[in-house]
Amino acid sequence: MALTILEVVPGNAQPLNIKNDVFWNTRGGQPIYSQGGGIFRFKAPATATEKFYWYGVHYKGAEIYRESPNKTVPGSGFESVTCYTSTDMVNWTFESDALTKTDATQYGRGGWIGRLGVAYVKKLNKYAMLVQHGSEVLIAVSEHPAGPFKWHQKISMLDRIGTSNTGDQTVFTDEDTGRSYLVYSYGKGRNKIYISEIGVKNGKVDLLDCIKIFEGAGREGNCMFKYKGKYYMAASNLYGWDASLAYYLVADHINGPYKPKNDMLVMDGSNKDYAHVTQTGFFVTLKGTKQETVIYCGDRWSDFAGNGLGYNQWVPLSFNGDRPFFNSLGSWDLNAKTGEWNVASDNNFVLNGSFEADRKKMPSPVKPVQTFLMGWETVVVKGNKVSLDSTTSPTLNHTNSEEERKIVIGERSLHISDSVPFERKVYQTISSTPYVKLKNGLYTLKAFLRCSKGFTKLEVYAESSGKRVAYPVKDEISEWKMIELKNIPVKNGKVEIGFAANGDAGASCQIDDVSLVLQ
Repeated sequence: MALTILEVVPGNAQPLNIKNDVFWNTRGGQPIYSQGGGIFRFKAPATATEKFYWYGVHYKGAEIYRESPNKTVPGSGFESVTCYTSTDMVNWTFESDALTKTDATQYGRGGWIGRLGVAYVKKLNKYAMLVQHGSEVLIAVSEHPAGPFKWHQKISMLDRIGTSNTGDQTVFTDEDTGRSYLVYSYGKGRNKIYISEIGVKNGKVDLLDCIKIFEGAGREGNCMFKYKGKYYMAASNLYGWDASLAYYLVADHINGPYKPKNDMLVMDGSNKDYAHVTQTGFFVTLKGTKQETVIYCGDRWSDFAGNGLGYNQWVPLSFNGDRPFFNSLGSWDLNAKTGEWNVASDNNFVLNGSFEADRKKMPSPVKPVQTFLMGWETVVVKGNKVSLDSTTSPTLNHTNSEEERKIVIGERSLHISDSVPFERKVYQTISSTPYVKLKNGLYTLKAFLRCSKGFTKLEVYAESSGKRVAYPVKDEISEWKMIELKNIPVKNGKVEIGFAANGDAGASCQIDDVSLVLQ
């Protein structure tokens, strides 16, 4: 998929690179537009060879933002449901607009179209696409996995759950049983999650049952996966389209009971950058010849974007027993045949390095109520305390203008300033996890920076095992400038990176797009 393409040699199993934080292309170099969908395994009609089929929505807003990512686009604009295929989960080929705008709006659009999945219905020998369509669920069918999908029926959920619409929804196929399910939340407040088996009722594709598996805090981005025989229900917080922690429940049977009962756990590893600045989208489980690997496929979009580059962010999960661990990686290599993966040599180890996980002005008195930047520590040695008191608290992030975003990425950057003389340090400790090792070696730290006059000290630094490397900023930098520290020695799997500042009242500094990469 030009998620960075490496040449594929037929028959040979080799790792291929998946690169996040960029826009993705097909292997032919065309933009990939696929959001709010899922990946399923079907046999290609012409060859009977099993492929991965990736379905998602092509939004007009995605085109506009990709072309000019310095502007956040109002609205989305449904264009079609796209279908891409792959044999290795990395190199993708555009197959079709599986559900066109004409077919999707044949009997009226009714507003929103999105959040979908596809299931093979054996009884009818057809493929069924279930998609949110206005205030109900549209079911479209096709004789082929790539479509064309045609309007079959539109169903109301009112008699089943009490609202005509679902909340967020996805389709999950249990490959051990061949059965497929719609996974969805209650349409209002989204404080309940249900699963329904997809089947045939009165000659039509329909939902055969309705089983509530969760009732508690509101959740969205509902999706499921199966690993080592256990079922996992995952979801995001109700932050609109902003990034969120990844939550989950686990069960031995698809219908539950799911534990902890009505109390979702936060997925370890997702809590420092809001799941690599995403919402839960869907999962893919690879049962390779050497290991079973689950891929978290996150959605990164916000009516429309401004929260970084790339709409699709995929990372591998690790497990400690039945506890999943989110590996927040910018670049990693996957062998879909064996199921093996590893951290790529160009991975950026900084979490929330572009400061887009925090979409709102921080500190924020509204959801999420927060007085810090995700992944970063702020130490106020001198000056006003960081608090929810908007009259005294310094602002921790800066809103990038459209002109600034021609140089730096996204709507937000780090902001260091105060209305009184101040001394402050903002830093991040990067260390090995049980599943991703921070190797010993020499690293390069980069960051875009600009600053006013009025600093008696301003430096970018890195420190590991008692050795400190620093870049002192001595003069005003009125335009964004790339600061680079090379040959940073990292030992014992741990390094602190950060920014130290002593400034006069009103002095200000902005920092963005921080990276730490092995040389």
